[in-house]
Amino acid sequence: MSIYIVRAGDSVDSIAAAAALPVDDVIFANQLLYPYRLALGQALWLPEEVSAPEYGRALFANGYAYPFINDYVLQQSLPYLSSLSVFSYGFTPAGELVPPRYWPDEPLIAAALAANVRPILTLTPFGADGQFNNNLISELLADDAARARLNEAVVTIMQTKGYQGVDVDFEYIYAEDRDGFTAWVGELAAALHEAGFSISVAVAPKTYAGQPGLLYQGQDYAALGALVDYVLVMTYEWGYTYSEPMPIAPLDWVRRVVEYAVTEIAPEKIDLGIANYAYDWPLPYVKGETAARSFGSVEAMRQAAEVGAAIEFDETAYSPHYNYTLDGVEHEVWFEDVRSLSGKLALIDEYGLHGGGWWQVMRLYRAGWLELAAKFSIAKGGF
Repeated sequence: MSIYIVRAGDSVDSIAAAAALPVDDVIFANQLLYPYRLALGQALWLPEEVSAPEYGRALFANGYAYPFINDYVLQQSLPYLSSLSVFSYGFTPAGELVPPRYWPDEPLIAAALAANVRPILTLTPFGADGQFNNNLISELLADDAARARLNEAVVTIMQTKGYQGVDVDFEYIYAEDRDGFTAWVGELAAALHEAGFSISVAVAPKTYAGQPGLLYQGQDYAALGALVDYVLVMTYEWGYTYSEPMPIAPLDWVRRVVEYAVTEIAPEKIDLGIANYAYDWPLPYVKGETAARSFGSVEAMRQAAEVGAAIEFDETAYSPHYNYTLDGVEHEVWFEDVRSLSGKLALIDEYGLHGGGWWQVMRLYRAGWLELAAKFSIAKGGF
């Protein structure tokens, strides 16, 4: 294991010397900024030769990105990706395709293809206003002509722009739309497969078949898994913007989801959702009022160092966290680091899953990519 946990008295120089590594390598791998402050409990990735992965198998790694991703971040991330899901295309009630707002997607497609990474069109129930609308799902499913029009438009735009697959990311599907959604996914899959394209579908993190709630009831794991090439299980957002402070992707709960998912979907079709961000909640938490700030994992560690907070690690949730006070207000931060990622990667290997889906790659976390490359080779080509 090439992860080091910062202790009292450590410095970048002393850690690099003890590991017999150049200081610049440690700085670069962990995106440390001058004056290189470290937080107690911070996880550092110590770079080693990663050309011979420990687990000896290729892993499918997908990353989601908006078209306005910073080009440097994109170029630094592409070597670690099998596919890049461009977020996102929407549609109108009539089944007309709505492209990403404000920014063109062609540069991302070109960059992905140049790096031997498969560009994926992400399809979401976003209307012309760019807002999520689950009523739009119902309208589409009730209109045969709209579905046919949308399916044709998707295939055409992929052939025109160079996309190689589609990811269907429909959330909060009404229970009464469950069978209609499954039938439409089957229609779209048939059209895409006939044209030589792949299809995946994103599903909520269920732990049993009849799990109640709008997030879960409209998705049939087994039926969807049989129709598509692979399924992204969105194993994150237990802690989210409006929740009480808690881990974003607690490993014990992620494991429960995987244990159920493999009973409904072939493991070699399952991609595990992997969070790449942090949440900062002001305290005290008031339900319906408190909103957490979302930011990057690297920024979370830098903040801990700057405010002098010690990073703790919850062994059950396998997640790092810390508290600090600013301007008289206490804050609680939960985030994902190289340690929590190592737990997710081990789970992928344990269950023989197809791969992982990173939400999202807009913020560079180099240590995470290096940990991935230390454990697996990155699958390229095919799907």
